[in-house]
Amino acid sequence: MNQFVSRTSRYDFFKITRSDNKNKSMDFLYVKALHIIFVVTWFAGLFYIIRLFIYQVEAEDKEEPAKEILQTQYKLMAKRLWYMITWPSAVLASFFAFWMLYKNPAYLTMDWMLVKLAFVLALYFYHGACQKIYTQLQNDIVNYSSFKLRIWNEVATIILFAVVFLVTLKSAINWVWGVIGIILFGILLMLGIKLYKNIRAKKNWDSSNEDDLLEEDEELED
Repeated sequence: MNQFVSRTSRYDFFKITRSDNKNKSMDFLYVKALHIIFVVTWFAGLFYIIRLFIYQVEAEDKEEPAKEILQTQYKLMAKRLWYMITWPSAVLASFFAFWMLYKNPAYLTMDWMLVKLAFVLALYFYHGACQKIYTQLQNDIVNYSSFKLRIWNEVATIILFAVVFLVTLKSAINWVWGVIGIILFGILLMLGIKLYKNIRAKKNWDSSNEDDLLEEDEELED
């Protein structure tokens, strides 16, 4: 009888322990899911805010009243995006990341995680630089061309690819090939943008020359 009670108690102990571990695992997965969600919205905000910066810079070349209307609209859109989506997402993504590390500190002993945290640190600096550009443009200070901002936009893309490869492959070495690939893709993309810009500028130049010639012909006829 005592042996049966002992076996029953042991079974209940293992059952309770397994249940506790399962609950802890589920708690961790909930935290991880929330972290991923806010990382996605954070990057979405960073990608779109640069597009708004580009639109603001290009609006500088417009004539009044179009310039004032566009600038006012872009400033409002940027303000809402930056403070209602991007900043809250950055804070919440960081909060749940630190929570994950607290619940599973073994992550800090893994090489791939340390490399990933280095890229996350770079992302914080990138976010801070975007904050600086945002403040400048809100005060009508334009220090960057639209082309430079397009290049700047690719920095977040490189960080995103590096982090995703690191988390997926869980290797501190293999992710390098993925990052090299996206860097080469970014370079090709920038060359394509520059080529398109040159072609568009040439078309505008040809069109302006044709307009000048037409005006001269009209003056001669008069």
